[in-house]
Amino acid sequence: MRRLYPLCLISMAFCASAAEPQQAARKQLVFAVSEGTSGGIDADAARAKYQPLADVLGRAIGGEVKVAFVREFSALEKGMKDNQFDLVLARPSDYPARGLRDYRYKFVATAKPDGQCILIAHKDSPVKKLADLKGKSFVMPEKNAYMTRFCRAELRDQGIILDNETVTYVREQGAIPFSIENRISDVGGIASYSGAYVQWQKSGNRVIHQSKPQPYMPLVASQDVSADQVAKMQAALAGLGNSENGMQVLKRVGVTGFVSTEESRLRKLLEWLGV
Repeated sequence: MRRLYPLCLISMAFCASAAEPQQAARKQLVFAVSEGTSGGIDADAARAKYQPLADVLGRAIGGEVKVAFVREFSALEKGMKDNQFDLVLARPSDYPARGLRDYRYKFVATAKPDGQCILIAHKDSPVKKLADLKGKSFVMPEKNAYMTRFCRAELRDQGIILDNETVTYVREQGAIPFSIENRISDVGGIASYSGAYVQWQKSGNRVIHQSKPQPYMPLVASQDVSADQVAKMQAALAGLGNSENGMQVLKRVGVTGFVSTEESRLRKLLEWLGV
């Protein structure tokens, strides 16, 4: 019996060791999603919107992925810093970019289409081109908002320093078209993916300039997610456009697809924004 006892221990240890990868695969991953304070959805709506995508990722890695809605950006960044989230999908894009730069997250994919700063003006405005913007009055989202930083960086590249111009900052992007239509300001900056821009297009009003495209709604993974899991998720995301069910998942999220070749662009985003 003394000879058998160590063999049993060895057998039990081997079984436990073999079970560890299976247990790791079955671990429930926390999938943090954020559309910011102006996203217009609550936790229940966020789960309904993003859980089908989470299920796609879960099936790809043979595990379970559950959506955690994060409204406040401070909570999103703290969660990445403290490694509370296995996956993070967020707009604006600077927070996933911070995950890469500051918190050892790994790039998975970005959504399509890209994001842009859209500069708009009244249909009867004398402003015709970028050179006409100097000396005009601007209306922008809050001063430290992502899209304001985005528009500021684009204008800087075009030779216009926004801080040298007259600028009104507003909390809601919906207030920007109102300001332009009522001639309160000459030029407004809105996001290409905003409801304000959709309505602006429908009204037939003018767009002065569309910025350089930048990565939109990136997906990043924590250091606890393996390279093999990342690769499997990338393959699943790339294939969403190949089936009706996959197309429905994309439509629900509000994007046309995901690409996994944009890591370098996302890593350059914060430097371009000046943050």
